[in-house]
Amino acid sequence: MSETGSVDSRAIIDPSATIGENVEIGPWTIIGPDVTIGEGCRIASHVVIKGPTVIGKNNRILQFSSIGEDTPDLKYKGEPTRLVIGDNNVIREGVTIHRGTVQDRSETTIGNDNLLMAYVHIGHDSVIGNHCILVNNASLAGHVHVGDWAILSGYTLVHQYCKVGEHSFTGMGSGVGKDIPAYVMVAGAPAAARSINLEGLKRRGYNKQQLANLSKAFKIIYRKGLTLESAIEMLQSIEEEGEISTLIDSLRSSTRGIVR
Repeated sequence: MSETGSVDSRAIIDPSATIGENVEIGPWTIIGPDVTIGEGCRIASHVVIKGPTVIGKNNRILQFSSIGEDTPDLKYKGEPTRLVIGDNNVIREGVTIHRGTVQDRSETTIGNDNLLMAYVHIGHDSVIGNHCILVNNASLAGHVHVGDWAILSGYTLVHQYCKVGEHSFTGMGSGVGKDIPAYVMVAGAPAAARSINLEGLKRRGYNKQQLANLSKAFKIIYRKGLTLESAIEMLQSIEEEGEISTLIDSLRSSTRGIVR
């Protein structure tokens, strides 16, 4: 710990934990064994972090969050699974993130530059990419994969093994039981596809031609009554690379079927 770091004397830190430079840790926070915290992290009061957990650089974790707890999955029998969190994430109040299970990846993974708002839950073996936003009370069951730049609005619930495509968006209170293709906006319980996430894509610099391509692709998938295989064949005629290729990849990777 460098001199510029600040660990409150009331924090409880296991001697085996590894704390990087310039880390701030608030009072009554508990950091258990087999935990690594990277430099520049700011951890508020009343946070519990259990290992095996690796947390990268410059993350901010707010009060009453529970990070790296055992999963309640009944298959879990105390195996040494882990949680890995990248850099520059903001984890707001009351967030819960569980470690993995040996039946799947043995690891829950959070990427970089994500915002997990208050009371978000990340279940065991889930994978979150980069630049994602999970709004208050969004919850992922086990084995969920969330692609880069996805936004899950408040109270979104995602079923086990679902895939949430990159740049996708869920409306408030969505109940997601199937895979969401990349770029698609869904809403409702059960969730149904509404449109391409045009507003979000505009904010990220997608040009008019790219947006037109994706809007055309959405109509092919959802408005022509095609099977998924036939829709993919038609999509290949629009564009061989770029955003349509990404959309096709997300369709092909679906194992639960896509949200309709």
